[in-house]
Amino acid sequence: MGYKRILLKISGEALMGDGAYGISPAMIEFVAREIASVHNQGVQLALVIGAGNIFRGVAGAAGGMNRASADNMGMLATVLNALAMEDGLEKIGVPCRVMSAITMRNVCEPYVRARAMEHLGKGRVVIFAAGTGNPYFTTDTGGVLRALEIEADVLMKATRVDGVYDRDPEKDSSAIRFDKLSYTKVLQDQLRVMDAAGISLARDNKLPIFVFNMKEQGNIVRAVSGQEIGTLITG
Repeated sequence: MGYKRILLKISGEALMGDGAYGISPAMIEFVAREIASVHNQGVQLALVIGAGNIFRGVAGAAGGMNRASADNMGMLATVLNALAMEDGLEKIGVPCRVMSAITMRNVCEPYVRARAMEHLGKGRVVIFAAGTGNPYFTTDTGGVLRALEIEADVLMKATRVDGVYDRDPEKDSSAIRFDKLSYTKVLQDQLRVMDAAGISLARDNKLPIFVFNMKEQGNIVRAVSGQEIGTLITG
């Protein structure tokens, strides 16, 4: 395989499936089986899952809610998604642990880097929940942070499209897809890959980011094996 240890960032919206809200059991099963196909190759795998299918802090703040309170609610929603994914993975025989940046010992483990590395070394998938544990930071930034902490080879961001485009391909059929990009290009052109803080943190620490479409069956194995099915962002 092209990578030995990866952090996979999945949006909360991806877990909705065809629904408009919440968690789709069918989508959980699909994603779990895709993850299992990589895990069975011996790749060490960690996940960060967003919360847009349940609650998005920025949207709550835009509606008049205090931003810190809204972000705290969003972080709790990521724990719900993490537990759902853990259940889906355990059902098909993939050992998994959820680690939260917000302490809730009766539900999941508190995040401790050394413990996370131990889980990965023992062949367990680790799901990092509750972002960074602080408001005003997105799960994209949290994903970059955790990827750096576990010394991942790459952060892979699963999306609904097959890479990064110069404009929204779902709205403009003439949009152009990039095979490779620099961090600086993403920031300068304000390409909607992830928030600027996450891109800047990845740039400063030379963490590659690979953006691909996870909805197509088998794509995660192709991505991890190094096939050019998306957009690679590096220096």
